[in-house]
Amino acid sequence: MEHPKLRDSKRLLTREPYHINEIPEEVIKQIGKRIVYMLCVGYKDLTGDDWGNVFAEAIDGVHLKLPVGIADVVYDKMAWSMKTVKSPKPHKKDGVVRLISGRCSPDYSYGITDPHEDIQKTGRAVLNIWNERVNIAQDYYNPLRTAVLVRSDDLLSFCMFEEENHRYPANSYKWDENNNGNLIGMNIETGQHKFTWQPHGSQFTILTEVPANAIKFRIKQPPKLSMEETLKQVNYSDDWVEII
Repeated sequence: MEHPKLRDSKRLLTREPYHINEIPEEVIKQIGKRIVYMLCVGYKDLTGDDWGNVFAEAIDGVHLKLPVGIADVVYDKMAWSMKTVKSPKPHKKDGVVRLISGRCSPDYSYGITDPHEDIQKTGRAVLNIWNERVNIAQDYYNPLRTAVLVRSDDLLSFCMFEEENHRYPANSYKWDENNNGNLIGMNIETGQHKFTWQPHGSQFTILTEVPANAIKFRIKQPPKLSMEETLKQVNYSDDWVEII
């Protein structure tokens, strides 16, 4: 449904290229085409930045390539956080995927020098840092989504889905410490493992369920472009290399 018009609404007005998880076939074709090209020129894997470039071009958006924040690709006044994870069999992937979601430092943000002294306090601080990042992004972009691409080892099979990027109430989660010294955030009501935070490096990971309507697709293995043929196409000559 469209958002209702309200006199007191301050919602950013934006035009969505499509509704969440209703990714048009043409967008998937554009994504696949660009990955085929990457394989042709010798790519052996696809990084988060690569995924941002591919998706932005497929929807005519802009890849911001910023080192901080969670808005990676923008289109009009909406944005996506781009995540890609590897799986041996993306088409059979169900359950959850682990999305590395940036670094949250309770020491820098709250002066918590010993994260193990009070793990509940540390866990709340970690979520507060994430929530503030969402607040900052939503000051400029709405809707705010995460676009996840699950990729195979050979970069030929994929599963793609989206979810709303939102805040997590800190009082809805309980924190424990695992055998590796990492903090584990559990949903109090369901007992579900939702977050992992690593004190060494401050890496924050969100565990996300793969939805039933995730889009699965595959591409054909293309031939790798010949270096000599490619250089011939661009009229390369040795004087392109200047020794200074």
